[in-house]
Amino acid sequence: MAELGCYSPSFKKPSDVLRMRRKRARSEGPNRRTSSPVVSVDGVRPFSPGPLLNAPGRTSGGVKRRNPFANIENTYNSPKKRALLHTDGCDGALDGKKAAAAVLDGKFREELFSTDQRTQHQIKTPVSLSEDDGLFEDDLFEPHRSAPVLKVSDSPEAVCSAATAEVCLEFPADWSLKTRVLFTSPQPFSWAEHVKAQEEAQGLSSHCRAEFSSLPANIQDPRGCAELRCGFQQCLQYWQHPSLPWLSLFPRIGAERKFSGKCVPWAQDEAVQQSLMSDWSVSLTSLYSLLKARLCPYFYLCSYQFTVLFRAAGLSGSKGITALLSPTTRGLREAMKAEGIEFSLPLLEERRKSKELGSSQAGESVQQTDSEEVLSEHSENEEEEDDDDECGFSWLKEMGVQDKIKKPDAISIKLRKEHREVRLDHRPESVVLVEGSNTFTLLNFLINCKSLVAGAGSQAGLPPTLLAPTAFRGATLHTLKARTVNVKTQVRTGYQDVCSLEVTGPIMPHTLHALTQLLRPAQRGEFSVGLYTHEPTAVLNVPISQSSEPPQLECVVQDLGRCGLQQSSVQQLAAPSMLGKCALRQLHMRDYSYSWKS
Repeated sequence: MAELGCYSPSFKKPSDVLRMRRKRARSEGPNRRTSSPVVSVDGVRPFSPGPLLNAPGRTSGGVKRRNPFANIENTYNSPKKRALLHTDGCDGALDGKKAAAAVLDGKFREELFSTDQRTQHQIKTPVSLSEDDGLFEDDLFEPHRSAPVLKVSDSPEAVCSAATAEVCLEFPADWSLKTRVLFTSPQPFSWAEHVKAQEEAQGLSSHCRAEFSSLPANIQDPRGCAELRCGFQQCLQYWQHPSLPWLSLFPRIGAERKFSGKCVPWAQDEAVQQSLMSDWSVSLTSLYSLLKARLCPYFYLCSYQFTVLFRAAGLSGSKGITALLSPTTRGLREAMKAEGIEFSLPLLEERRKSKELGSSQAGESVQQTDSEEVLSEHSENEEEEDDDDECGFSWLKEMGVQDKIKKPDAISIKLRKEHREVRLDHRPESVVLVEGSNTFTLLNFLINCKSLVAGAGSQAGLPPTLLAPTAFRGATLHTLKARTVNVKTQVRTGYQDVCSLEVTGPIMPHTLHALTQLLRPAQRGEFSVGLYTHEPTAVLNVPISQSSEPPQLECVVQDLGRCGLQQSSVQQLAAPSMLGKCALRQLHMRDYSYSWKS
């Protein structure tokens, strides 16, 4: 091998490499330090059975290993941390992982984050913890969660102050219609069962007279509280027109299967259809009059193609009456223009403003709005080409090839514009906003619009559904369906009783708020809500842009004092919308504080 030219004198066999590694390990000794800091904790045994780490007679050190049986449950359910948590001054304000971080505060104070200035990414530093606690660095650092990441150097007092600062006593108003709401709580919903006839009658009377009784902050025995059950029955009431007992008239969009096979005597009888439409027009006019007099806060018009939300002046930060239509088509928008109805497309205007802001700030990255996500890069390029076609072809003259390039004619340019408008149809971006006196013109347009009623299919000849929180001409009082179910779910090592309350039907914004206000004292400030939204109405949460400042909240509450809603509900609905084109999906209350997901 030495005579060959390819032989390298620095070559070592694998056996030699292993021998050198063993020799180096013996020379360094058993007490060598690892690259990662190892912290000894009092009362914790080493890797193998033997004396404690901090025992006086212990000579050799051991490396603390990770507990292979640790999981999320025993991370924050350790008896040691529970005992230490009760001795601290937080009084339960810390959750499991924050409490574990506060417990480890006295053990070590090391920097856990090393920030790379180039990439701006957080890098985890390995930390050794106790087996009994079952908490490791993967449990302390969870960047995918919405909760703030805590360092172990934070004191319990700082954590308590941070927790109290995040208390939210109200959730944003959701103007979308819900088809189902599911409440879950560790406390039973037995108070909602077996309502007496007298309590049901009292709830109906209180709803019709708009009388609201105040409940105590803490109800010791919800099952024996008659006021609670009366208030619950009052929350379940709503007014609807038309009312056909054998047909479910909500939702109307995409509900052809529900209507198929049902008895529809008006489908082939034009006289019955005209009678239904005449009665429906009277009810719609009555609702608008109540809205204008601020005796009705809002109402919904649900047709088989779109939904219209009429709101009184002062709600959602508006100065006058507003109406939102969604989804719309190019034909409907053109018909509204022909009737002289002035409207706007809020999401497209927001997108246009963001583009203007991006063009004014050259070299800076501007965040895109939610409406920009719908249009792809291909559609944006098409719009740029359309703008170039409209501006002219002066650049061709500069190059001297204006005669060799075939220019698009006016018809092709018009077709491109129409394609751009049609592309919005049936999308959330097609939502239309009508304000002020134009809402009255919209009312007349809806009454005389022939396409408002289906001409064929299972919904042929049936007028749209009108939903309102207060009574109006031709309305029928309906009650939402509610039922309670108790189930057992596996939690940690055993099973826990989880009580649920399900409410189904057309659930309007004031109903959701009234139910949460009712469950607040009944469930002792701890419950969760699963919200099932009627998707075409989710975009009704789009904010309304006002040129001047919105009216004062006190004035709005005073003006809508006779609208039939609680004062707290009016205050919530008067605030400007902050959900955009999204809707609430989950709502949680812990320790009388709200958190939500949209």
